[in-house]
Amino acid sequence: MDQPASVLVTQFAPGFDRWDELLSLIMRAFAPMDGVIDPPSSAHLLCVESLRDKAGRETVFVALQGGQIAGCVFALERPDDFYIGKFAVELGLQGQGIGRRLMQAVEDLARNRNKPGIELQTRVELTANHATFARLGFRETARTAHDGYDRPTSITMRKEFA
Repeated sequence: MDQPASVLVTQFAPGFDRWDELLSLIMRAFAPMDGVIDPPSSAHLLCVESLRDKAGRETVFVALQGGQIAGCVFALERPDDFYIGKFAVELGLQGQGIGRRLMQAVEDLARNRNKPGIELQTRVELTANHATFARLGFRETARTAHDGYDRPTSITMRKEFA
């Protein structure tokens, strides 16, 4: 489905002051994972201050629709890629292309910085996410376990640029 015309994806700028709104969006978007994934999402550890600190270390893109934050993605620059984290789209707006536009912003950033790819992790239990990321060009590269687990809990997926 195509993205709504009224959605603007923009890079986080100094002076951003909508931390409570951004945190609320992330918490709403990650809430359906509660009781599904084990261990629980690290989103539960976020607060306004930690989110602000995270934004100071990473590149952040926000999607705005009608002036409201509709989605976000954090991208950590590493030597050989960008790592995508805290990718969230408002629940009622999922499937409208907002996530695709956010991912495209990270891909454009990575290409502009001469990185050969982007990488993310998704939980083993979230099979719909696996399929979504595969449609966006990501492929599974590894399975890892969180500390204290003797089984895989996360899937690493990577998109290489041609």
